[in-house]
Amino acid sequence: MSLRKQLNDILPALLPNNPAEAIKGTELIRLARRNLAGNYSDASLRYHFSIMSCDPASAIAKVEKGQGYYRRSEPLPALSSAQELLAWTQGRLEDLSGDETTVDNAMLRIRKFRAVVTRYYEINGRFPFAFRDPFAATSPIGNLWKYPELVLVDWETGGSPDEEMSLDDSMLALKQRLGLAPFRLHSARLRLLPSLTTYREDFFQALSVSMWAQGGELIYAGPVEDEALADGLRKLSSTYGVGVVSFGLTAEVLDDLPRPAQILNAHPKETEAIMSKLEIHRIAPVQSRPHLDWAALGSMRTESEEADKLMRWLTNCIEARRAEPFKDE
Repeated sequence: MSLRKQLNDILPALLPNNPAEAIKGTELIRLARRNLAGNYSDASLRYHFSIMSCDPASAIAKVEKGQGYYRRSEPLPALSSAQELLAWTQGRLEDLSGDETTVDNAMLRIRKFRAVVTRYYEINGRFPFAFRDPFAATSPIGNLWKYPELVLVDWETGGSPDEEMSLDDSMLALKQRLGLAPFRLHSARLRLLPSLTTYREDFFQALSVSMWAQGGELIYAGPVEDEALADGLRKLSSTYGVGVVSFGLTAEVLDDLPRPAQILNAHPKETEAIMSKLEIHRIAPVQSRPHLDWAALGSMRTESEEADKLMRWLTNCIEARRAEPFKDE
C-alpha cells in the first residue's frame, strides 16, 4: 500500500477537528509512525502532509495562521452551495437533508449574516444597497452570475452614514467635468462557509456580478482557516482584483446572534456587542477601477427595478447634496 493511501486511512483519527488545537508536524509524524507499514523519512512524511493539505478530498488541512495541521471538515452541501442566499435554496436544502428544522436554521443564519454585514458597513462609513428581487423563487439561475447580494457605496467627499452628509459642491462639479462619479460602487457576493471545494465558484460569481461596478468583493461569514484555501483565494484575487474578507463568524456564533431585524435596528450598545463578535480578516484587498461600465449598468437598470432604485437613490443624493442611507419607497 502506498504511503499516501496509508496516510489517508491513518490521519483522520489523529487530527484535531478544531484548527485552534492544530497538531505540529513533528508530533503528527511521531503519531503516524505507530501505524505505518514501511520505513519513511521525516522529509517524506512532511512532503506528503504538505501536498495532501492542498487536496480538497484529503482529511488533512494546514492552518492559515500559525503552524500545524487539523482535520478538514466535510463540506455541508446545504450551506456551501452557490445557491445559499437564494430563497429557493430552501427546496434544495430539503432535498438534501429532509429536515425542515435544519433548513430553517440554515436560512436564519444566512439572513443574520446579511444583516450583520449591512450594519457593519453602515457604521463604518459605507452605504449598502441590497438586491433581493433577482433571487426570488421564480428567478432564473443565471441571476447568480448577474446580480450581487449587496452594492457598497463609498462617497468620496467624507462623512458618516449615521448622519446627513453634505456633499461638496466644488468636488461634485469637478468630478462631473472629469466624467467621474462622486462615489465608488463595489458589488458584494456573500457566502457562509469558505470551502476548498467551492471557493472558485464563489470567486468567479463575485467577479461576474462586479463587471459593471468599480470593484467586487467576496465576503465570507466563517473564518478562512485552511492555508491552501487562503492561498487559492489570494492567487485568484491578484489576477482578477476581487477582494476577499472573512467576518470570522462560526455557525455557533451566528446562532447566538439576535434575529436579523434586531441586528439592523439595535441600539448603539447592542450594536457594539454584536460587532465585538466579529473577527475581520482581509484575505485579499479589492482592486478598484476608476470608472463604472455605464452601458452594462444601464442594461441592468432596464431589466431590474431594484437596479433602477439604486440609480435613483444615488441621483437623489447628488441632487440634494446629501449622502443618505437607502430607504425603500
